[in-house]
Formats: sequence, structure tokens, C-alpha cells
Amino acid sequence: MTAADFCARWRVRLGYVLVVVVLFLARPNPRSILLGAAIGLLGLAVRAWAAGYLHKQEVLTVTGPYAYTRNPLYFGSSILALAAAIAMRSWIAAAILIFYFALVYSFVMRREEMELRAKHGTGFDAYAARVRYRLVPGIW
Repeated sequence: MTAADFCARWRVRLGYVLVVVVLFLARPNPRSILLGAAIGLLGLAVRAWAAGYLHKQEVLTVTGPYAYTRNPLYFGSSILALAAAIAMRSWIAAAILIFYFALVYSFVMRREEMELRAKHGTGFDAYAARVRYRLVPGIW
């Protein structure tokens, strides 16, 4: 089993353990919770926008937010992870959460791209050349 397969298969189960750890370390206050919630709404909006365009396993989605990043659902999830880190008001918990997200989802995104390339061939290659950013435009 490759690291990508492991991350894809175990990311949710490992996430449950992660939640227990970061909640133990969290020291939220009303201000951090409100700020995290406000940022979280942005993450939910990005995910809703992306989900409205996605045609899983039918066609290669290249419009809407998929014209700007190849993984807008994960981009929305990364905003949600950042929101949770802010709401927790703990640098240690935030670092653990962000490290977990970055590590696991970098493997998951690569694995999913291999599957899309296998299914859509040169169509995916052309899309990936046009939309260079795997997660956040301008960063990767």
C-alpha cells in the first residue's frame, strides 16, 4: 500500500483521533470562535460552489471554481481547517491540524490526479496544463 492509498483510505479515521487531540489542546474563547466561524463560512461557501459544478465520474469538470484550482473542494476544506485552528486558539493544536491536512491531502490529491489521468488521458493533461494550481492559486 502506497502512502497515497493509506492517506485516502485512513484520512477520516485518523481525523477522529486528531479531533480528540486538538480538542484537548484547544483553548477557545468567544472571540476566537466567532472569528473561526466567520472564516469557516467562507470555506463552506467555496465547497458549496465547487460541489455545484462537480460531475463525479461522469465528465472532467473544468468550469466554475475548477477553472482556477484543480481541487476547489479541498481548497474549501483547507479554509475550514484554518478556521478550526483559529477557533481553537492554540498554536500547538493549530500546527497539528494544519500539518495533518497538508500531509494527508497532498497525497490524496496526487492519487486522485493519477486516477483522473488514467480515466481522461490527454484531456486531464490539457486541463492540468491550463489550471496549474493543485490547491491554492498562486501558491503551488
